Amino acid sequence: MKPNPSLQTENVAEYVLYIFQIEAMIRSLSFDLNQIDTQLITPSFTDSIQRQEQLDWYGQIIDEMQQRQLLKEGHLEIVDEILVELVYLHNTLLTVLNDEKYKGLCEHAHEALQAFKLKSNMAHRHDVEVLFHAMFMKLQLKMKQQVINPETEAAMDLFRIQLAYLSQQYKRMRSGELNFIQN
Repeated sequence: MKPNPSLQTENVAEYVLYIFQIEAMIRSLSFDLNQIDTQLITPSFTDSIQRQEQLDWYGQIIDEMQQRQLLKEGHLEIVDEILVELVYLHNTLLTVLNDEKYKGLCEHAHEALQAFKLKSNMAHRHDVEVLFHAMFMKLQLKMKQQVINPETEAAMDLFRIQLAYLSQQYKRMRSGELNFIQN
């Protein structure tokens, strides 16, 4: 379903992961708006106006994914834009702001993140993007009710904590509270 617009600024990590789920669901239903309507929208919405809003939203996403040839992988433009902002913020926290807490979180997660990159064939991707893919993988495993071994769970906790902090700082940045010039 279409997310609450405030989610993007309130919890950017949750928003991005939600859009990842929508993209995956659309791919799994072969970009078929009729299937999305039958399986998701009609059972959830009895009001015809709300149902049409949902259909329009999914239709727009399907159109963008098809136009951008995101048939098997890749993300919507809004997700790409957010990831660019988060990479910029990540780099700024590490270098310009010299955020010791964030540096520590990155250091704690570094070894596990590099291992995940290798196992997931994501060595060429930025750490921030890899954090999201790791969290999405965990979400998928939980939805399939698959067991996650303790070592993987510990690594995922490190990723989750780093991503949560980055999301908090993103909210501060978007609200104007995080001023790069004065810091």
